[in-house]
Amino acid sequence: MKKFWGSLDFYKRAILIALPVMAQALIQNLVSLVDNFMVSGLGDVKMSGVNIAGQILFLFMIFLNTLCMGGGIFLTQFFGAGKKYGMCQAFKFKLFSGFAAVIVYFAVCWIFPRWCLSFLVRGNLQAEAILDQGEKYLFMMGFCGIPMIICYAIGSSLKEIGRVKIPLIVGTISTFVNVAFNWIFIYGNLGAPRLEVRGAALATIIAKSVETICYVIYCARVKPKFICAISEFFKLDFSLFGEIFKKCSMMLFSEMVWAIAESITVALYNGRGGADVVAGMAASFAISNLFFVSFGGVTTATGVILGSTLGAGKLEEAKRNSRWLLSGGAVFGFAMLLAGFATIPLVDVVFSNLSETARAITRLMVFVQALYMPAWVFINVQFAISRAGGDTIMGMLVDGIGNLGIVIPGMFFMALCTPIGPVAMYAIIKAVEFPKIAIAHFWLRKERWLKNLASAEGVQS
Repeated sequence: MKKFWGSLDFYKRAILIALPVMAQALIQNLVSLVDNFMVSGLGDVKMSGVNIAGQILFLFMIFLNTLCMGGGIFLTQFFGAGKKYGMCQAFKFKLFSGFAAVIVYFAVCWIFPRWCLSFLVRGNLQAEAILDQGEKYLFMMGFCGIPMIICYAIGSSLKEIGRVKIPLIVGTISTFVNVAFNWIFIYGNLGAPRLEVRGAALATIIAKSVETICYVIYCARVKPKFICAISEFFKLDFSLFGEIFKKCSMMLFSEMVWAIAESITVALYNGRGGADVVAGMAASFAISNLFFVSFGGVTTATGVILGSTLGAGKLEEAKRNSRWLLSGGAVFGFAMLLAGFATIPLVDVVFSNLSETARAITRLMVFVQALYMPAWVFINVQFAISRAGGDTIMGMLVDGIGNLGIVIPGMFFMALCTPIGPVAMYAIIKAVEFPKIAIAHFWLRKERWLKNLASAEGVQS
């Protein structure tokens, strides 16, 4: 048993890393829940419009988060090796690649938003009304592009060097600002104009701007190790950038295949009825996000513990720690299943303004999502172990087989050839997680992730 279970001190260290990350995500998701509550008061159609716009934002955030994860693989190992130069270059990779990606984001939000949104409501009985609201929201959210890049780059880098409390504090400030301005602008309180869905977007823009300012001030005053002098900001190590991008490209394939598969499935769900289906499915994710916070916690804890250990050249210790993290992840997953069940009563409290049909869909979806929590937590630990050592091929293989080979064809088959509803479609297709876990298990046994990336020649101290 000692082979699979670590000491209490080991799990305490993991929990101390994971908890602030989870707390930050929980606060943000609670505020998101409040956002959804406020928007749901405008009716099924307007909530549906915000939801489909949010799906486009979801794709951009996944893309941006993956770029940061790619840089983070190297940043964490350079931190473990004590190499400031490598840390600075990994951080700059996040920023510059993010600025390149934002060009596409601007085009989607400001040039052809309706065309992009239309793919998510094809076949929906109230598509035009939903698109009108989604277009308003997405246009406003275009102004969040650059602040999001800065926040993602700095926030992720702080977590990767173990300073997990700062993102928690900054994120808390930002989320409370968001709630306050939602209340002001959605319904027109304190003499402000009633902007409805535009008000929800404006509140997010203000909150994200505040978050950016907080991070910039913190970095200017404290100067964490990944921050370089202004005079060196544009001195880029393109050789190292290339190495990071090689790892990153495989992760981008993996994550974007998953994100696109999710978006396709959402579009197919949305075609199973009217605004009540779109709103009900969206509300379920707003509730489920309260226990989905576990993903970020286990991923960060695994990445920090293994990345810094590998960077210090302690390969056998990293191998042992990976077994302990998998065992802990399995137990934690079942705990989050119970947490998921506990959130179901929130549906009728938070979304009382939605139709009964929408709320019934929400309750059943939350139940299904809670059942899958042990599998989702476990596979997140598997991915985090693989990526800690730069093995990004596993994710590409697992998501390629799972999503391209099973999820997308399976969803189209159910949508075109069966009459089953959106919740049943979701429950059936998510069984793909079990073969994905099996593939990841056999791949991890090859130990391709067990590498010290910080020892590469040419990387200065």
